[in-house]
Amino acid sequence: MADCCSPGAGAREHTKPGLTLPLRAAGGHRNPSTGVVHSGNDAATAGHNDVRIPSGTFAMGDPFGEGYDGDGETPVHEVSVSGFTISATTVTNAEFAAFVDATAHRTESEEFGTSAVFHLAVKAEPRDILNRVNNVPWWLNVRGADWAHPAGPLSHWTDIPDHPVTHVSFNDAMAYCAWAGRRLPTEAEWEYAARGGAAGQRYPWGSELHNDSAEGSARHNCNIWQGEFPVRNDVEDGYLTTAPARSFAPNGYGLYQTSGNVWEWCSDWFLPKYYKTCLTAGTVEDPQGPTIGRGRVMRGGSYLCHDSYCNRYRLAARSSNTPDSASANLGFRTVAL
Repeated sequence: MADCCSPGAGAREHTKPGLTLPLRAAGGHRNPSTGVVHSGNDAATAGHNDVRIPSGTFAMGDPFGEGYDGDGETPVHEVSVSGFTISATTVTNAEFAAFVDATAHRTESEEFGTSAVFHLAVKAEPRDILNRVNNVPWWLNVRGADWAHPAGPLSHWTDIPDHPVTHVSFNDAMAYCAWAGRRLPTEAEWEYAARGGAAGQRYPWGSELHNDSAEGSARHNCNIWQGEFPVRNDVEDGYLTTAPARSFAPNGYGLYQTSGNVWEWCSDWFLPKYYKTCLTAGTVEDPQGPTIGRGRVMRGGSYLCHDSYCNRYRLAARSSNTPDSASANLGFRTVAL
């Protein structure tokens, strides 16, 4: 089944010359793209707006039976999680720019030379729109699209510094974490934190998609698609693509946008049958995920999800992609070590 997830590395028609590792400058260096000289590791300048998540036990998985069979959202199983500290928002463009300035890191989208942009949001010359992605034609393979040019070469991150960084692969997210002295959340940590202390709900705010406003109209709680996907977005929630990372009301733990806006990388390998293994083990303590998988876990859904088409913005919903995949609706948040 095709969906609104990021289209994967197969969308690119280029050969990756090699992964750039994060640099740790001891005596300072000049960033080749900005000309700025940095002294040492600037990780301390990247704010993460951390919140502390208490330890606890929760029911992980889909209690409503609404998930896609191939995603492995069931069976619901009991998981115990130790306390941890996680960023209240996804990493923003401004935060990722600090990392790039400090390390001269080149993302995999930059190495490939292209990335996937939603067809209604492209800002590029026609010659830079290379092709539509097979099976998901609403994704366009755009030359020059990357974290710094999220809609294509005619866009720039400085126009949306407080939005989530996108076009970052799992490998890029890991490089950021190595520089910042942080890590990606496990899938169990992500769902536990995203639930905000409430049990058995579809969404961070409850089990209904909308709440009624004081005027009687539907109040939007997250950034997802409204209208007819993928040809018309009515933009009732105010955003065609990403919203600022600190938008809509936070959940009970103070986390923003764990439903919609952008998919978020987790550290686990993705294996649909993994939950069945967990159920047989009883209460699972701090699970790290399977040792093998067909990709890395992504959580949270994105601005392209729609309740009639791809309802993976539910708290239990899960998906995956290859570690070198990137697109305009895929980002990450981090956990303190």
